Amino acid sequence: MNDKKTTSDTTTKLGSGFVHVMDSGLYILSTYIVPLAIGVFCAIALAYWPSQLKTDSPEILQIRVVSHSAEISQPDQALMASIGQSPSLFLDTDLSVNPFWISFPIDPKSTEQPHVVEFPSRHTTRIECWGGKPLRTLGSGSRSHTHGTISEIKSGFSLPIDPTLIGSTIVCKAASSGPARLTAMLWNSDELQVSARQFQRKSGLLDGGVLVLATFIVITAYINRKSLYLLFAAWLIINLRMGALSAGWDTQWLGSAIPENILMVTRAVTLALYYILTLTLFTSLFRDDLKKVGYRSILFVTRFSCLPILAFSILLPYGYFLPVMWAASGVGIALLAFLLVRILTLTRSRVALLYSASIAVSLLASLYEVIAASLGMHALLGSINSVTAALSASLLTALAISEQMRLEHNERLAAQAELEHTYDAMPIGLFTLDVKGRFLSANPALVQMLGPLVLTDGGSTWSRHFSLNDWIRLHQMVSGQDQDEMEINGRKIPGFIDTKRFLVKATLARGKIEGSLQDVTEKSRATEHLLFLANHDTLTKAYNRRGIDTLLTGAIGELRSGKQSTISAAYLDLDRFKLINDLFGHDAGDEVLRQVCARVSAKLDDGQSFGRVGGDEFVIIFPGVPVAEAEFICNRIVENLGATPYRVGDKAFYVRASIGLIEVSSQMQFNDVMSSTDRACREAKASNGGSVVVNERNSAAFLKHEAELNLIALLSRPEATEGFHLEMQPIMSLTAPHQSLNFEVLLRMRDLLGNPVRTDLLIHAAESCGRMGMIDRWVLTTTVQWLETHFSEMKHTKFVCVNLSGASLNDEAFLSDVYALFESKPDLVRYLCLEVTESVALHDLANTRRFVDRIRGYGAKVALDDFGAGYTSFSYLKEFSADLLKIDGSFIVNMNQHPANIAIVEAIVSLAKNLGMKVVAEWAEDLGTLKTLSDIGVDYVQGFVIARPQHPDQLRQARSSASFIDDSKVAEFVAKLDKFNAQNATSDLFSSSMDGRLH
Repeated sequence: MNDKKTTSDTTTKLGSGFVHVMDSGLYILSTYIVPLAIGVFCAIALAYWPSQLKTDSPEILQIRVVSHSAEISQPDQALMASIGQSPSLFLDTDLSVNPFWISFPIDPKSTEQPHVVEFPSRHTTRIECWGGKPLRTLGSGSRSHTHGTISEIKSGFSLPIDPTLIGSTIVCKAASSGPARLTAMLWNSDELQVSARQFQRKSGLLDGGVLVLATFIVITAYINRKSLYLLFAAWLIINLRMGALSAGWDTQWLGSAIPENILMVTRAVTLALYYILTLTLFTSLFRDDLKKVGYRSILFVTRFSCLPILAFSILLPYGYFLPVMWAASGVGIALLAFLLVRILTLTRSRVALLYSASIAVSLLASLYEVIAASLGMHALLGSINSVTAALSASLLTALAISEQMRLEHNERLAAQAELEHTYDAMPIGLFTLDVKGRFLSANPALVQMLGPLVLTDGGSTWSRHFSLNDWIRLHQMVSGQDQDEMEINGRKIPGFIDTKRFLVKATLARGKIEGSLQDVTEKSRATEHLLFLANHDTLTKAYNRRGIDTLLTGAIGELRSGKQSTISAAYLDLDRFKLINDLFGHDAGDEVLRQVCARVSAKLDDGQSFGRVGGDEFVIIFPGVPVAEAEFICNRIVENLGATPYRVGDKAFYVRASIGLIEVSSQMQFNDVMSSTDRACREAKASNGGSVVVNERNSAAFLKHEAELNLIALLSRPEATEGFHLEMQPIMSLTAPHQSLNFEVLLRMRDLLGNPVRTDLLIHAAESCGRMGMIDRWVLTTTVQWLETHFSEMKHTKFVCVNLSGASLNDEAFLSDVYALFESKPDLVRYLCLEVTESVALHDLANTRRFVDRIRGYGAKVALDDFGAGYTSFSYLKEFSADLLKIDGSFIVNMNQHPANIAIVEAIVSLAKNLGMKVVAEWAEDLGTLKTLSDIGVDYVQGFVIARPQHPDQLRQARSSASFIDDSKVAEFVAKLDKFNAQNATSDLFSSSMDGRLH
């Protein structure tokens, strides 16, 4: 059994070897031996074998020439006139279009065999002959028709010699166009026929060879999309016509005679087109080299002459056009020869050399024709040389094109090899799939990514390595979707814990999917890690502020669209956590924070997010959880956080937490939620901590905060001041109640619906959104404008108080506007008293002192507002002194029921008087308080006991602040007080009035 198998294998190998040897032998025979044998056979035939169309040379007859004229217009007259002329072998017409008479005798030797006279000039357009004794018409001929015995042959005409013409003289009248040379050649009739066949053979050889070559070049141009090849094909056709013109067979095209009426135009246009195409071919072929050679201006002038020459070839008679063409050709040939030599010295390209040789052969042949025609030289070369020139140029052109194709083929092979090398060396996987997802090709990088079986039958499908959903996404991507790349996960590979991740780019080309696959596993992990770090706290791994912002904003968006029914949000703050960092270090604090996060996360369900937004502050989001359920969870979190100690090394800490919880509305933004939950959390901390405070959507605290948020949005609009207006509350002097009309300017606002806005909410909202500078600027500017408008009516006003916020005193732009306003209104500034809150003044005492000194320089006064509310030390008054002290109203309200308040007010009044300041008591609301303040020695009083805030128009109609008192008992007390002070001649610090100022 094994022997049989061995024998069979041996036979198979022998058969395969024989087939290989036979195929190689046939290929060598067909490719090399047969073409070589054909070449040797052709060379032997041309060198040694006799030609089938060999002829003897004809006899050139001696002719006598007479010009056609009015005196010599008949054959017999021409014959008589020619007797005295010297015989010659030819006549050059020198471009003359006038007819000539020629005569030649017929030797009796011509009777031995049939003979024919040939008139070979290709430029002869018409001929007519007479002969015999007496002269008779033998025939006539033109390029369109012939009569009698004259017929067209080769490039001219022929006249048979019958026996009746032996010994007589033949007279012919010939007309020409162009540089004609008239000759008469006597042929043996058979020899002339052989010569004619040889002539037709040469013309057919030239026509067929060049046309086949031109057709080949046109096909090559189409296949390679090369316009240069198409230009060469056109140049070859024109070169063919030039050869036909030189050899004398340009009277026909493709075996058909060209009509006589367009023959001369065709010749002229051929010459012009040859000039144009040669120049265009030259400049196109050597476009890059000409840039290096220079002389572009000369070449431009030469190219500019092309269109005029083409026009002349159509419009000018042939005889007039030829001198123009000769001159242009001479200049053009000289220029091209010069540039060609320059180019060949700069480049050693074989293609350029062959192209140059081809053009040179044609140019030299044309140059010879021009010189011979212009100088009247006898043709030194026969028609065979014209054929040789055309065929040589065509052959050189074919060789040049072949060389060009060889070079391009080699370049393509080199590029293909480079591409294959790049394809194999590319670190990115490259692949080709069919429409069913089968791998058709894959480079080594892809094989390394997906495994060695990627191109085998078992592993050649996309779905083997990736999911069906990824195949659908790939189809969508290559079908013109917006996405041009995608990341996908590979299937899990045995031995690896994680799957690989790939970046896919693909396109649909020729019915196949071509693309690249890049392993981005590490990049994807790094990106995911960076994304995690961007949204998570590095210490606790909980969400950071950015991450919570993203989650909450997305949840609110779902709430607006109806995908969520409700959202709750909580703000968690650890109570006194700073002590841990201060006493035991930040390492201990960090560990406590990690344990806090772990305890909070343990109480949260899936979908509930937890993030750290501050040092010891956290936010919890409960999507889809009602606030009551969220409150239960928050209570469990608070209990869990404070139930057991946090152990860090050998230390243990108890930590409590406070939580503020709200129900989120669809109109809220992230900052709104943070603000609302923080407010609720502060309320929880205020109740000794360790508790949960809930502000439901319809609770008073929630509505108040929501109104504040709406107010912030309103203040952020450019037209926020449209709802502002001023009210003014009188400040009465207790030393001269009826002699002054002083007041404090108060800001009021109405919302978009015209409803009044609480001033405390307005101020708080403005401070929250940074708009206090805008408000103070409006209040101060409006007050000054109002005072300026009603300046003459405020005769008893001694000062006007305007309150400034702490934010405005730290706003350099606002202060610059204040200084500019004071400089522009010096007459009004001295009546302004700017109130600065005590806490604001002491926050930055140096800055406040600079501001006070500056505005006092303009003449304004300063009042220290809310004095005594937050400080127990008055030592700062040595560094900062005001014109007025406004005692905080909390000491004034119901002061008679609190003796301590009376003592404090007495101390403040005594201190102020010792420092040279006047005192204003705010919030005076009853007669008893008024009497006590008068007894203590307070200078001014402000409150409802005197007057509530008034519309500005009410102040314009009053004489003094006491004019607004409605209570008769208070009015009676004030009258007595005024009378008493008048008797004791008590004076007011602000004694000057606007009336006195003006008048």
